Amino acid sequence: MKKFNHFKSYLMMHCIRIMTVGTLTIVGCASAPPTEQMAVSKVAINAATSAGGNEFAPVALKLAMDKMDAAEQSITEGDYVNARQLAEQAQVDAQLAGATARSVKAQKAAGALQEDNRVLRQEIERKAQ
Repeated sequence: MKKFNHFKSYLMMHCIRIMTVGTLTIVGCASAPPTEQMAVSKVAINAATSAGGNEFAPVALKLAMDKMDAAEQSITEGDYVNARQLAEQAQVDAQLAGATARSVKAQKAAGALQEDNRVLRQEIERKAQ
């Protein structure tokens, strides 16, 4: 009977150790500033700006910048979980702004090509008569 109780207490202590290590790991990850995510988000905002986000997607780009500012504020306050979430949201908003800007530019370029084709057809028809 004593061996069984010893095994049972050993198993219980082992489970407590595993839970403690897991908890410390989670707390350790949450207590580190999200520097990598902040950098990725800043790159996404710069890419959206370069793609013409200010002109073609100003609302999404402003939203991304505002969230980035809020993430930086959360870091100074030590709220790293909120900072990470805001930085991730800023990245998504910046990617949306960049994609929107590229899409609008492509649509304008396609419209310009269609207009050029229309003018060329008219010129060909005029010369053919």
